[in-house]
Amino acid sequence: MSGERLINIGFGNYVLAKRVIGIVNPASSPMKRLREDARAEGRLVDATQGRKTRSILIMDSNHVFLSYIQPETVKSRFQEAETPCDAKA
Repeated sequence: MSGERLINIGFGNYVLAKRVIGIVNPASSPMKRLREDARAEGRLVDATQGRKTRSILIMDSNHVFLSYIQPETVKSRFQEAETPCDAKA
């Protein structure tokens, strides 16, 4: 698994960067339906530790991850993970 980029989605939970296909705001009705459908089908992973859901990550495996972190913050972490390590020097 060397070379695989992990994204911190809060509270010590990580997802593989290459498996994420979307980071969305949970407030809209379609996203609420997506969450409920995923829960009913056993595809939902709640990584909020009981806190308010601030972003939803949609994976290429059709799993749905809930995160306490704002979508913009997850996006910035995603972009940091894409930057080569030697470019930060």
